[in-house]
Amino acid sequence: MKVILFNGSRNEKGSTYTSLKIVADALVENGIEAEIFWVDGRALSGEMKELVDEALEKVQEADGIVLGSPVYYASPSGEMIAFLDRLYWEGEKYLRFKPAAAVTVARRAGTTATLDVLNKYITYAQQPVVTSRYWNMTHGSNGNDVLKDEEGIQIMKTIGRNMAWILKSIQAGKAAGVPQPQAEKKVFTNFIRA
Repeated sequence: MKVILFNGSRNEKGSTYTSLKIVADALVENGIEAEIFWVDGRALSGEMKELVDEALEKVQEADGIVLGSPVYYASPSGEMIAFLDRLYWEGEKYLRFKPAAAVTVARRAGTTATLDVLNKYITYAQQPVVTSRYWNMTHGSNGNDVLKDEEGIQIMKTIGRNMAWILKSIQAGKAAGVPQPQAEKKVFTNFIRA
């Protein structure tokens, strides 16, 4: 089993990476393969198609995903939002029913608003939401600061352990003959009447 962790920071190895690496290490410790995928500058430089195509290949082989972003103006990074808009539009059928977690990191504030945005992508695609023992966030302006956030580290480790448990439970359910839900055709209701 494998989890892809998407790093939506402009800084490839910064505080978001550090937080995701803690989750990834906990996954590996629990027998789950983990790969961190950097949502780099291609998201805003006219190379979105290539970036999303590459990510979709990873998503198709993954059993779960983690969305990670720093806080920029009390929201995920612009790169992450642009990327997720395209990824979920083009790849919802590959994401559906795959457990997912959202992780955010901030120097100070804006984390709950950022988590709210990230979690909406997850729930849109009918993905079971993986939680921790508190909100999925760490604090620090760089990776070294994050490593001083003892509560944040515990939260990241718990996300990894909980994701591993959910993935193994789904696998056991499938082996026992429990069918996965079937996605229905979406119903769209327009609230503006002519």
